[in-house]
Amino acid sequence: MAGAGDAPAQIDDVGEFLAHALEMEHESSANYAQLADSMEVHHNPEAAALFRRLAALSDEHAGRIAEQAHGILLPRIAPWAFKWDCPGGPEGGDCLHGDLSYQMTAAQALDLALSNESRGQAFYAHVAQTSNDAEVRRLAAEMAAEELEHLDMLTAMLAPEHRRDDDRPQDLDPPHIPA
Repeated sequence: MAGAGDAPAQIDDVGEFLAHALEMEHESSANYAQLADSMEVHHNPEAAALFRRLAALSDEHAGRIAEQAHGILLPRIAPWAFKWDCPGGPEGGDCLHGDLSYQMTAAQALDLALSNESRGQAFYAHVAQTSNDAEVRRLAAEMAAEELEHLDMLTAMLAPEHRRDDDRPQDLDPPHIPA
């Protein structure tokens, strides 16, 4: 794994690239599903619905990647050996910014999703630019373009009316933290 802030390492094998892509999408889906569950428990249905939608998009992307990987021997990669610059995948929970809260607004949830999708797109774009393998470059460029579509969709959803902070869910049972 590259160090924090470093560019991801080069990937020159189709199987290795697809293993990275599958792991990233599965981790992204699991992370969004966990966030949706948390939002539901804390009576934040708007953020929960958004995270469920994002989990479904990640599942769909993983399904398409699995179809591409059909018949290709994918290597087993240890969690610490993935070639990205986060402890987990670029779209996973290990790179979340500090604004994560069970009281987050839909706009804050969209900001979080934009950050995750941007890191995923940057990973794919990096592989597309640096790989020595033409097929890896082609696949990575396709996936980078798909992530750009996700970014465009999220940006469109982030309309000015979603930018209100007064729609934060009311916490009827706030945590009791001693001073």
